[in-house]
Amino acid sequence: MTHLKQNRRSLLLGAAGLALGGTALSQAAAPDAKAYVLQSSEGETVVRPSGDIVIKVDPIRGAPNIAMGTQHLKIGAGIPVHRHELMDEILLVQDGRGAAIVNDARVPIEKGSTIYVPKGQWHGFDNPDSTLDLVWIVTPPGLEAFFREIGNPPGSPPKTLTREQFREIGQKHGTIFKG
Repeated sequence: MTHLKQNRRSLLLGAAGLALGGTALSQAAAPDAKAYVLQSSEGETVVRPSGDIVIKVDPIRGAPNIAMGTQHLKIGAGIPVHRHELMDEILLVQDGRGAAIVNDARVPIEKGSTIYVPKGQWHGFDNPDSTLDLVWIVTPPGLEAFFREIGNPPGSPPKTLTREQFREIGQKHGTIFKG
């Protein structure tokens, strides 16, 4: 391809990306992105009284545009209703059952259920009778930083946060809690 044709193609791809509501399309991965493989037992564990979170994909590991991990919720722990100001989120139920609260709707969920939550939408979870194991994916990243700040590494004394401190940390990371 000639230099002129390559520039025209790049401009057209960029315009197409912007027209779709995104950023200009790139022909290559971000310079700091790198591929890797983690086994089921690998990742960064963050301990919470409600259950453990394992961060698997995030900017620290070389994924600048996405974060992903797992979250185990003990029976009755749930996740308070909240919204992310900047992140779209996908959750996949790996095991257990309960209810997803999406905006004002309460929907039963079980193993294999998928929940998509665009930024700005209220959502949460109840699991009164079962543990709940979730895979979470957010873009752009940021949820993993929230988890790191509210939790602690295995073997460390648990953090004792007031409700107000928890909310302030959430707000700092673009997560707003309802009520």
